[in-house]
Amino acid sequence: MHRIRTGWGDSVFDALIALAMVVFGLLGTEPAGLNQGVGIGSATYPLVVVAALALAGRRRWPLPTLAVVTAATTVYLVLGYPYGPILISFFVAVYTVAAYRPMRIAALAGAAALVALLAHVFVGARPTGLSGLMGVATWVVVPFAVGTTVRLSRESIARNRVDEARRLADAERLRVAREVHDVVGHGLAAIHMQAEIALHLLAKRPEHAEAALTAISRTSKEALDELRVTLTVVRRDEAADERAPVPGLGQLPQLRERLAGAGVPVNVEVTGEPRPLPVAVDLAAYRVVQESLTNVLRHAGPATAAVRLRYAPTEVSVEVIDTGRGAAAAPAGSAGYGLAGMRERVTALGGSFAAGPAATGGYRVYATLPWEEIG
Repeated sequence: MHRIRTGWGDSVFDALIALAMVVFGLLGTEPAGLNQGVGIGSATYPLVVVAALALAGRRRWPLPTLAVVTAATTVYLVLGYPYGPILISFFVAVYTVAAYRPMRIAALAGAAALVALLAHVFVGARPTGLSGLMGVATWVVVPFAVGTTVRLSRESIARNRVDEARRLADAERLRVAREVHDVVGHGLAAIHMQAEIALHLLAKRPEHAEAALTAISRTSKEALDELRVTLTVVRRDEAADERAPVPGLGQLPQLRERLAGAGVPVNVEVTGEPRPLPVAVDLAAYRVVQESLTNVLRHAGPATAAVRLRYAPTEVSVEVIDTGRGAAAAPAGSAGYGLAGMRERVTALGGSFAAGPAATGGYRVYATLPWEEIG
């Protein structure tokens, strides 16, 4: 026997329904008989009470409840008692099976209940013959249709919740992947370039190789610190390390120095009055600059880069232009994820993003971000 889990609130509600049906049956059966010109007997009220009290366990045991109510109702009708409140109990039992059991099981149970209820149409104290078939079928078909509709609606809501939870989880995974890509990708690109410089100088000018190795050490430490902050934020059971600042445009000097150490001079121009940005906007603007300069480091060849920040009353814009070989020098698909990540960051905050070959050669990335975050 399959038992459906219910809370105490559901059990109390079902018990109240059962008591209400008992009262309704005791008070309404005799008047119903008078209206129909049908009398009642010694078994009338016991059967009405049994059918009503069975509803107290309707959601815990839908099928046994329907079986008890169907048996009581069938005996009641076969004995020739009047159509009355006991049919409401039967209605509720059929509805419950349709609403809380799978379609196939509910359909079989409903069909069995219909067959049992039809017994009084052909045998019993008041057989009605074929003319009574429609009325009996209605007491099964209607509650079954209502219960099925409720169950399908409930299942649809549950599926929507699962889909929404999956969507949020996918979005969170994408966000983490994007953060890790930006941090690790930039750090490794800078370290690779600095290592190439160190290897080149080691044999010819070993005294100058020390500067490149120092830059490698500093870059790796900064990348690890930033990665640790990112992962700590993702792990919500731990507090973020307040000693490590959240990446933002305030770290552009360190980023510029890191790129200069890797052989890419970067010029930073600021227009307008700088002011604190919302955390998400500040992070997105910084990531656009960081990923753009990482692509310069990877693909532009010998080049310089210019970073232009413009603070306007309602938005901040970021532009990165390099003098390198442009997108044609990059292997197919090599920068696609980074560009897609930048675009997603910016558009998620209500901004705009554009990237492509610059009119003067090289490559240009341009993004605008509103001051206010999109809620």
